[in-house]
Amino acid sequence: MLDATPTPDAQVETLLEVNNIEVIYNSVILVLKGVSLKVPKGGITALLGGNGAGKTTTLKAISNLLHSERGEVTKGSIKYRNVPIHKSDPADMVKRGVVQVMEGRHCFEHLTIEENLLTGAYTRSDGKAAIARDLEMVYSYFPRLHERRKSQAGYTSGGEQQMCAIGRALMSRPETILLDEPSMGLAPQLVEQIFEIVKSVNEKEGVTFLLAEQNTNVALRFAHYGYILESGRVVMDGPAADLRENQDVKEFYLGMSDEGRKSFRDVRSYRRRKRWLS
Repeated sequence: MLDATPTPDAQVETLLEVNNIEVIYNSVILVLKGVSLKVPKGGITALLGGNGAGKTTTLKAISNLLHSERGEVTKGSIKYRNVPIHKSDPADMVKRGVVQVMEGRHCFEHLTIEENLLTGAYTRSDGKAAIARDLEMVYSYFPRLHERRKSQAGYTSGGEQQMCAIGRALMSRPETILLDEPSMGLAPQLVEQIFEIVKSVNEKEGVTFLLAEQNTNVALRFAHYGYILESGRVVMDGPAADLRENQDVKEFYLGMSDEGRKSFRDVRSYRRRKRWLS
């Protein structure tokens, strides 16, 4: 694991600050109910919770992709480097260095892997040589992409497409990557590989990550700090190491208790008596 552990309370610059936001879809459906979080520069921050907890909506509120789904931030504020951004254009967010990797990978299926990667550099103006260097950098993190670079993305595996989506984000030279459900649909061995690469990119390239993830176990092993969402609210947060040892998190999210692994029936029963919602 990483030696340094940036937290929102440490003497580390806060890149992203979400303050008490509410999000409504179709003018009637309240999805986020006062969500607040901070993302420190150079850290890996995890946004955890089950399906429907509000993780993806939070990321889309930050990257300003809500309007395409008839959603909007109706209360609160979102700041990046202390500048309000919740009314910015999505393209402006990319220019600011904030790039989202969508849930489900979303590669351009008819393009090759390399063509997909190069689309990530579309907004850059620093010349072909710099783009070529970054392409080689991406291949150094994802050797499999180099092997498949001439293959049509639609004919590659789910793991390769996830690598391609992350590599494409890196080609824009981001300061912060919003990574949505990187483990979805992937075998455990591939999930571990993807998270190891995220950790390596964070350490070596200094890229900040805010990742939304249902796989609490793996996320808390690689993240520095975590927030747990339930029904559109942050119900718990803290350093990842502390959350891993928290009894509530161990019992409900990791399926463990002091007596060992609990049955699904026990975990489901625990859901009805969670101490943080009582």
